[in-house]
Amino acid sequence: MKEVTREVYLKWYEDMLFWRKFEDKLAALYIQQKVRGFLHLYNGQEAVLAGALHAMDLSKDKMITAYRNHVQPIGMGVDPKAVMAELLGKVTGTSKGMGGSMHIFSKEHGFYGGHGIVGAQIPVGAGIAFADKYFDTGGVTLTYFGDGAARQGSLHEAFNMAMLWKLPVVFIVENNGYAMGTSVERTANHTDIWKLGLGYEMPCGPVDGMNPVKVAEAMDEAIQRARRGDGPTFLEMKTYRYRGHSMSDAQLYRTKEEVEEYKKIDPITQVLDIIKENKYATDAEIEAIDERVKNLVDECEKFAEESPFPEAQQLYDVVYEQENYPFIPHRL
Repeated sequence: MKEVTREVYLKWYEDMLFWRKFEDKLAALYIQQKVRGFLHLYNGQEAVLAGALHAMDLSKDKMITAYRNHVQPIGMGVDPKAVMAELLGKVTGTSKGMGGSMHIFSKEHGFYGGHGIVGAQIPVGAGIAFADKYFDTGGVTLTYFGDGAARQGSLHEAFNMAMLWKLPVVFIVENNGYAMGTSVERTANHTDIWKLGLGYEMPCGPVDGMNPVKVAEAMDEAIQRARRGDGPTFLEMKTYRYRGHSMSDAQLYRTKEEVEEYKKIDPITQVLDIIKENKYATDAEIEAIDERVKNLVDECEKFAEESPFPEAQQLYDVVYEQENYPFIPHRL
């Protein structure tokens, strides 16, 4: 695995802090009704993404996930201003304002959604991996889903085919404990979700999803296995979300004390502690990072607020164009 250096820790801190503050801003905009529909935030789970990106080759690897999908494309290289504009329904967004919170997408940067149907992305991720194997691109697809989606039948179908064809895919369940609002203990007679891989003789195991180093180590092993042609891996990232399933979630299924306990192992705090312990940065340098993050979030908000909404014509432009049916003019 690539060495976890001082520069990596500083990048992790700045990236994860930006992702957290970016979504905190989205939460504020949601309360102002500038973000419509549902809004599912990633607060607390940032180490899962930071560690994975350290192990990936962004020139050819791909990622697909569910609807908690705002910061992943940013990590993959998508302009955060375009992501925020998409959430505000603006034409400058990643899908011209027509995808919204649950459907961020960027083929250019290898990010394939953003899927609103629970578990739908699991077989799609296997399909993307099949294409990589078929065309011999050398790419690996990281397929993320939540603990609730792990109960979908499509998971088993995808696992079976992925093992049969030795597809270059890493399946990752982000187990934040509650799915929409039902604890893992109440959804099955076992709590170790990773053991589902054993039924397919798929390499599998649990990972500390609050520690980016542990995530990077597990992801590197799984990605290298897939790249060698040895097939998929199933990892259970044991993580936690500090906010509700979505912004409309009253969180009656857990106590405030429980949330505060998990905040003691906040991934951002863990990384910052290591930076301070090893004197990787001075207090002034850390403050400079904090200021850059604040300014970038402000830039994203300003860009999104000032961008125009799509014109009505766009409804016709984003559907397929048929040559022998020239009655709907297209401008794209």
